Amino acid sequence: MLNNKEYINKLRHSGLRPTRQRVKICEALFNTEKTFHFTIKDLAKIIAENLNEKISLATVYNTVHAFKKKGYLKEIYVSAEKSYYDTNITEHHHFFNEDTNQLLDAESHEISSIEINKDLSNKKVKSVEVLVRLASDNQNQK
Repeated sequence: MLNNKEYINKLRHSGLRPTRQRVKICEALFNTEKTFHFTIKDLAKIIAENLNEKISLATVYNTVHAFKKKGYLKEIYVSAEKSYYDTNITEHHHFFNEDTNQLLDAESHEISSIEINKDLSNKKVKSVEVLVRLASDNQNQK
């Protein structure tokens, strides 16, 4: 877990002034034992409920995107309209539950290694990250 001085350094390194609201955003993002996934609206709600702080969506959005640009967060696109952010920036796969809109980390043993058979002349594979979409099997429910 980080402290306010480290949050201030992260903010400054990201090109942001370390305002009280931005430090609160850092607390919500980086003051946890476990990594987590969130949307911008989710994060604003978490901050309002858990930290008793009202921060504009624009401030949350700008701070999250500045952190993503600096490599502190990873963006996971689940559709053209919706992105989640992940505090775990390592290369890993995800499961997305379409019924609950929940994004979960996939453990390395839950997905076999990926083999790429396409000729990628003059290109190097930087990473492979899989998003597995899950939904209820409504065909068996009557």
